[in-house]
Amino acid sequence: FVRERILKPLKMVDTDFYVHEGKRERFASCYVRASDGSRQLLDDGQSSPFLKPPKAPSGGGGLVSTAGDYMRFCQMLLNKGTLDGVRLLGRKTVSFMTRNHLGGDLASLGTPRFAETNYNGIGFGLGFSVVLDPAKAEILASVGEYGWGGMASTAFWCDPEEEIAVVMLTQLIPSSAYPIRRELRTLVYQALVD
Repeated sequence: FVRERILKPLKMVDTDFYVHEGKRERFASCYVRASDGSRQLLDDGQSSPFLKPPKAPSGGGGLVSTAGDYMRFCQMLLNKGTLDGVRLLGRKTVSFMTRNHLGGDLASLGTPRFAETNYNGIGFGLGFSVVLDPAKAEILASVGEYGWGGMASTAFWCDPEEEIAVVMLTQLIPSSAYPIRRELRTLVYQALVD
């Protein structure tokens, strides 16, 4: 389903549930930051389980991709469901997915455990965090910006107000090991000029 309905129409040729032959030399290893600050190999890119098809594909934790493919997906979202003349989602569906569906912000529901984010002023839509109040979130952002991060310090966000999308792929676990997401966000927004 994912290949036929999402990946092929969006021409995401480097995204799948495993890394295909001929692309394996491009697959990065993943590291974990130890308590002493050293970096230790966690998943060798040349012997990773992601080099073989999974028994049960998992879209929430099993897709491998490239920054270019991921950006195509983000651009489709910024375009309200279309990319290169292909409509993948209706504009009202994208609008519904990317707005807050909680009674408040994430901080009112619990404590963040995996990221450097405090969750104040951040809501959640259908698969995305949503910025409700940049001042409370203590980040440079626009109200309505949406995105999410991954376990290995990866992140993406789409800002419809500024008409930008950002994809950052890293291979360092845990995501709170270094505040790279916050630093990248600051650099991106400081670079915007009118």
